[in-house]
Amino acid sequence: MERLSTVSQHVRQKHHEKKKEMDDKQNRKLPLEQGTTDKDQKVMAVEALERRNIWEPSVYYTLGEESFYIAGHDITIRESMDSYGALIWPGAIALSQFLENNQQQVNLMDKSVLEIGAGTGLLSIVASLLGAWVTATDLPDILSNLTFNLLRNTKGRSRYTPQVAALTWAQNLKRDFPYPSYNYVLAADVVYPHGCLEELLETMRHFCQPGSRTTLLWANKIRFQSDLRFTDCFESSFNTTLLIELPQQEVRIYKATAKE
Repeated sequence: MERLSTVSQHVRQKHHEKKKEMDDKQNRKLPLEQGTTDKDQKVMAVEALERRNIWEPSVYYTLGEESFYIAGHDITIRESMDSYGALIWPGAIALSQFLENNQQQVNLMDKSVLEIGAGTGLLSIVASLLGAWVTATDLPDILSNLTFNLLRNTKGRSRYTPQVAALTWAQNLKRDFPYPSYNYVLAADVVYPHGCLEELLETMRHFCQPGSRTTLLWANKIRFQSDLRFTDCFESSFNTTLLIELPQQEVRIYKATAKE
């Protein structure tokens, strides 16, 4: 428990390295980190240790790995307890299954897709297997395991080879992604007590700009007051639709487009 309780600290430190001053584009400071406590961080640590298979019958657990059957394929994900980004969370599973079961509503065939906070890569793998051209992004120290999982599960199976890129939220967006033109941006369980929620929202805005025709799909388990505050800011920043709510898992999936 002591080891995992430092994870949030680790992620927060990574996101704040070389942190630049943010322009308040909406002429206000978003109160997203207010109320985040050590108790919230401990809740995340406990959840990481006590995850149970509630997604039967498609998931079973083995030491260090989780296996799924989604999009007509067996998917095996290597996890690590070193970082929240190296674990699979409920939002990623929920959104993966939503994409599989709603292909007429969200058709990813030959679409360009960017995932932010890709973590272990489950969601990007599913998008690739459904025919998308995928770029999976996360912090630099997450990319090795992310790349391993992507190649392991898509080689010889997917229409396009998924790409991996480093992305620290709100940093060097115009330099590294100067002309974002993705059909879809995916995000799952990226809201938790990491202290970078304003940076996350700025990153979402960058990839889902007015006139871009980009659709943002965000899935998240509601755990803390900070989740609700972020949701309020998210809904005020985009045109949003609640696609589905899963009460048992406490997961919501939103669809969003830029306000013109």
